[in-house]
Amino acid sequence: MKSSVPNQIKRIQYSRKEKILEVSFSDGCLYELSAEFLRVHSPSAEVRGHSPGQEILQSGKSGVQIDAIEKIGHYAVQIIFDDGHDSGLFSWSYLRELGEHKDALWKAYLEKLAVEGKSRDPEIQVLNFYP
Repeated sequence: MKSSVPNQIKRIQYSRKEKILEVSFSDGCLYELSAEFLRVHSPSAEVRGHSPGQEILQSGKSGVQIDAIEKIGHYAVQIIFDDGHDSGLFSWSYLRELGEHKDALWKAYLEKLAVEGKSRDPEIQVLNFYP
């Protein structure tokens, strides 16, 4: 009997209403990852930097949506976010890693935001006009 490859994707489905990406693997594992979680953990150099210690903390992403998902070969997807970010390739193994460690990664992210005095909420810019 042929064994299932653990990082083989069976299905990816995005709910715009919930802002949740469901990733189902061939071995039965299913992960629900929010658009915000995926955006702040993008594997792009813009987020992760070019080497350890160069990570750039992403803030103000609580309302981010996924505009499109494009398959890249048989190993990854490119996720296009509505804030213009589109440079991260999410490999099957990286999506599994995110799913398996979601709670710890999210907790660490919230702690970093607190230390930096930043927020998940976008900055609201107010323009005043006095004629």
